[in-house]
Amino acid sequence: MAHAHKPILAPVGDEVELTGPWADALRRFSAHLALERHDSPHTVRAYLSDLHEFALFACRCGIGSPQGVTLAGLRRWLGEQQASGAATATIARRAGAARVFFRWSTRESITASDPAQTLRSPKIGRRLPETLTQEDARELLDAATAKAAESEGPLGVRDVAILEVLYGSGIRVSELCGLDLGDVDEQRGLLRVLGKGDKQRSVPLGQPGLRALARWRSVRPQLCAPASGMAVFLGARGSRIDPRVVRRVVHESLRGVPQAPDVGPHGLRHAMATHLLEGGADLRSVQEMLGHASLATTQIYTHVSDERLRAAYRQAHPRA
Repeated sequence: MAHAHKPILAPVGDEVELTGPWADALRRFSAHLALERHDSPHTVRAYLSDLHEFALFACRCGIGSPQGVTLAGLRRWLGEQQASGAATATIARRAGAARVFFRWSTRESITASDPAQTLRSPKIGRRLPETLTQEDARELLDAATAKAAESEGPLGVRDVAILEVLYGSGIRVSELCGLDLGDVDEQRGLLRVLGKGDKQRSVPLGQPGLRALARWRSVRPQLCAPASGMAVFLGARGSRIDPRVVRRVVHESLRGVPQAPDVGPHGLRHAMATHLLEGGADLRSVQEMLGHASLATTQIYTHVSDERLRAAYRQAHPRA
């Protein structure tokens, strides 16, 4: 493959660091993802991790800049991963990262043409997400409420509110952590959340969630510190709560419901959507509540409900 630059690899301890054209291009792409596309830090890290791996592969092949990459080179990269046993989903994700990067690099004139334009991803089967039953969710919240009543201090009250808001509204962990006091409309039972792509939406929250939030807000001053600002949820030291703390709260609480899968915070979002559809909500309304850009993303929850219906039929009907 032709290339315009000598590949540059600099050792850093036991790792290899990119320098030169590849490093410059990935730095600019990182800024594009964060500042123009408003992707989350997690998404930016995932793109850069995959593209860093490809850039190292390209340099080993003597391609010192994005300009020298061809479709054949990209296919060889994905083929080597497949041969080494990488999961189909991983290969599909990396192919997607390459398409996004080279579409951008062509637009920015870093590359003269887009070598990934016709790069195909391997097809992956859509796996139904594990989710909680309505009884599991009830047990989870009852157990957390009982634990908070037995403990001293505000953290137990906060944890109940976290669980009630995640399950009651279906918002993402990042959206929960970003809530400010002014985002809670108790009168109308709404939360104003800032979702992916800095898109704002209003999400309903039921009475149990509003009551849990009110109890938490009554004890919130016990944790307040100069760093608290207007954050609804606070960590033990008074600053805005970290997503890792929220995940730990959910995982620890789920351990108190032995029959429930350990689905984590996103599993509460799955459960909320599934239970809404089981209760007769229409798909468009659920899409709006979840903040999905595409209805196809929301439709996975209809498959969950259908599978539950078939499982109940197989278990209960004598002619199943």
